[in-house]
Amino acid sequence: MRIADARVLHVDCDTGVDDAMALLYLLLDERAEIASISTVFGNTTAPAAAANCLRVLDLVDADAIPVAVGASRSLRGDIPELAPHVHGEDGLGGVGLPASERPLDSRSAAELIVHAARARPGELHILATGPLTNLALALGIEPDLPALVAGVTVMGGAADAPGNQTAAAEANILHDPEAAHAVLSADWPITLVPLDVTMREVVTERHRAALAASDQPAARFVAAITDFYFEFFHADSYTERSSPCHDALAAAIAVGDVLPMLAPVIRVEIDCTDGPSRGATICDTRGRYRGFPRQDDARCRVVLETAGTFPDRLVERLTRRRDATQT
Repeated sequence: MRIADARVLHVDCDTGVDDAMALLYLLLDERAEIASISTVFGNTTAPAAAANCLRVLDLVDADAIPVAVGASRSLRGDIPELAPHVHGEDGLGGVGLPASERPLDSRSAAELIVHAARARPGELHILATGPLTNLALALGIEPDLPALVAGVTVMGGAADAPGNQTAAAEANILHDPEAAHAVLSADWPITLVPLDVTMREVVTERHRAALAASDQPAARFVAAITDFYFEFFHADSYTERSSPCHDALAAAIAVGDVLPMLAPVIRVEIDCTDGPSRGATICDTRGRYRGFPRQDDARCRVVLETAGTFPDRLVERLTRRRDATQT
């Protein structure tokens, strides 16, 4: 049974390496319940991401969670630029995890999101770790969606940090700025987990070695898929083979495992122009030097600082024996 204060989540993702880490982190949390999952283009195609979700669920025998395929293009119809150079051709580092035999849910991602919210009004929390197209479409189906959900946590954006897709923009937001604008403007409690913190929570070779030495399949799987991932970030971002904790950190914040050290509620605008700053998250951090006083019309909690120790928690969660995580 779930612990009484557990979060019930719908996860909307573009399952590459970091999404898989986030899913496993939540699936092995006895306090959390993933009610449903939907996929979107981003790291890979939406159908490939859905197939990857089923593979990950099968790895830990979580075969009762419905998975629906979502948007393959942005709201305005842009052809997505996928990331096989980051996540591998299959989105999971090319480690060859067997395909699942389980069918996908017949509903669209947006329909599944709305269904999940209506089924658990006031209880469901949405975790979005990819472009926000599905959430924007769900808002179109159900305008009262913000009143139905407990909150939304988004991995995306860059407040004071540089972008990772362009100098100004983070990939999830850049893939569909119009959708991000719709989601961040909606009247629901929303937390943004940007590059400012995810790039500073770093999984190292020490962590990967601990995962590889574990007798737990999820830990060994993450060790394998991060090998490819490390190579990209070593070449692109870090001086040593390592990787950021993008989506898993957002998952941990969503369920309260990580309490941000600094997370003000501030105004956030999305640049939806076609200039060089398209997709930028313009976060009004000017109040930093006065302790972030209240801003009129601010609705977005932006995580600006965490302790930097989350990778150790991630390793502990994935390497813990399965019988110790169940209640």
